Amino acid sequence: MATRSKKNDLMTVGWEEWMCLPELGLPAIKAKIDTGARTSALHAFSIEEIGTGKNRKVRFGIHPIPDQPEIEIYCTAQWVGEREVTSSNGHSEIRPVIRTVVRLDGNEWPIEVSLTNRESMSYRMLLGRSAMKDKVVVNPFEALMCGELSPSLYDKSDHEDDESRSLRIAILSREPDSYSTTRLVETAVSRGHTVQVINTTRCYMNITSARPEIHYQGQVLPTFDAVIPRVGASVTFYGMAVVRQFEMMGVYCLNGSAAIGSSRDKLYAHQLLARAGIGMPVTGFAHSPSDVKDMLKTVGKAPLVLKLLEGTQGKGVVLAETMKAAESVIQAFRGLRAHIMVQEFIEEANGADIRCMVVGNKVVGAMKRQAAAGDFRSNLHQGGESTKVRISAQERATALRAMKTMGLRWGGVDLLRSNDGPKVLEVNSSPGLQGIEQATGKNITGTVIDYVEASVRSAATRKKKRKA
Repeated sequence: MATRSKKNDLMTVGWEEWMCLPELGLPAIKAKIDTGARTSALHAFSIEEIGTGKNRKVRFGIHPIPDQPEIEIYCTAQWVGEREVTSSNGHSEIRPVIRTVVRLDGNEWPIEVSLTNRESMSYRMLLGRSAMKDKVVVNPFEALMCGELSPSLYDKSDHEDDESRSLRIAILSREPDSYSTTRLVETAVSRGHTVQVINTTRCYMNITSARPEIHYQGQVLPTFDAVIPRVGASVTFYGMAVVRQFEMMGVYCLNGSAAIGSSRDKLYAHQLLARAGIGMPVTGFAHSPSDVKDMLKTVGKAPLVLKLLEGTQGKGVVLAETMKAAESVIQAFRGLRAHIMVQEFIEEANGADIRCMVVGNKVVGAMKRQAAAGDFRSNLHQGGESTKVRISAQERATALRAMKTMGLRWGGVDLLRSNDGPKVLEVNSSPGLQGIEQATGKNITGTVIDYVEASVRSAATRKKKRKA
């Protein structure tokens, strides 16, 4: 063990020692104790600064054991500043500097340490003179005077479950200034996470079994902890491909590509809902014009609702007052090679529907959307008005079953109140946040980020258990 001088209370240590950096979740790291270097240095990769002002921090990855690269730790520390450091070979670089605590032979004290990639170095850490002052004296002829720490300590490390660990989050959105995207970014950043808004259509992919990558603006995207897809209807096909690529790379996606595709395909979504026994308006679909008249009879009497399969936000939705009008509209759209779905008109809904916002397995908010005067479409984009509403247990259960059927973790379920109970109109994989937050007064965005944080940590815990 290290000896201590009674005169000045200094520890005597060897030229190399095992030490611990507890605030970084590093229970064992071998360091070179170098009196010739003024600045201490720590191995780091994927270095990024997060937060501002007093909350400014640095997040980085580290392989603490040189011959065990599979041990990969991500750390967050207080940002101190930047410093130009010249290495022993004369190379100078600007490095970020953090403040943390070092523990050596049972003694702890704060140090400042610069971050740099030491992958090719024998030691992942170098303890310089500034960190030794009034604490350590070095015996250059001895090594490991403070004993050894085993790398097996990382088997018991709970750094991946640390609730304070910041995440790197990507938001797939072509509308960075929209209310929903802005709120997601602000909320995540306020919690110390790093967020990058990525235009879905500007991503391009390297599809390979060895090392799948996503490129963006001429660079390979870094490793993300989580992706929040907000894929617009007009780019569904390409958006699903991008999300699939993230899934291939092992990144947690709040909504998966298959779930997005299932919910976005209106006809397929209704077939899934029907198979699951979930209430929905009677729906018909036909390809041949000669089958239209018979198909309309199977749906019911006029009026009937006609919907373009590719329509969103209430666009491409028509109310046909008579069977003849329905036939004419369908034939016109088929002449344009457009696919149209026919549904019964739920008159007792009185032009209103219920939007249930679901996160995980919980309905976190609900609003009633009332159609504008003279219109039957309740979409807010079509002039509808929203108010907070209390939903029934049956409506809550229906919304949750619909989400589970689609395989979505976050989404909006639109319900109609009919004489036969709630009927699902649509399940939206990229719901807007503005209307529901303003109507309910709830911080729905915060709930979404809560769920992402919990999901990423749960996945990390399962991964660690599998390794064990």
